[in-house]
Amino acid sequence: MNQDEEFMKLALEQAKIAEALGEVPIGAVIAQDGVVIGKGHNLRETKHDPTAHAELQAIQMASEKLGGWRLLNSVLYVTLEPCPMCAGAIVQARIDRVVYGVADPKAGCAGTLMNLLQEDRFNHQVEVQSGVLADECSHILKTFFRDLREKKKAKKRKNDV
Repeated sequence: MNQDEEFMKLALEQAKIAEALGEVPIGAVIAQDGVVIGKGHNLRETKHDPTAHAELQAIQMASEKLGGWRLLNSVLYVTLEPCPMCAGAIVQARIDRVVYGVADPKAGCAGTLMNLLQEDRFNHQVEVQSGVLADECSHILKTFFRDLREKKKAKKRKNDV
């Protein structure tokens, strides 16, 4: 197993924490020189905060740990392709590289809908690697949403009786 896969497994652990909280299971880890400096998972429902994405939680933790907002020489590992908000924060934080598991066809801004991370009009561009542990990252999301749909159907059936 290579280093990208090792850190993506840690991001998947964060996604499982989110899932246990009833959150969409997305996890993120930031590493610098092979050491985790930040980690996070979705907390939008828990915090009632649309900005409480896994990537932002990890960026905040890393910035706090380093005592500054510039996360130079760091890599962000995230189970789902970053959205526009997170892509903007990644650029602002000066993260060097993003590794994500699975593309997001509805909000992906690391190459799917657009690529804000490599937009040459910004003062910082980010290297992007996709598809690391894609099957595992996809599975946790698909299972979560399948189970959510089944719960909604069961509730509807119960209410119809």
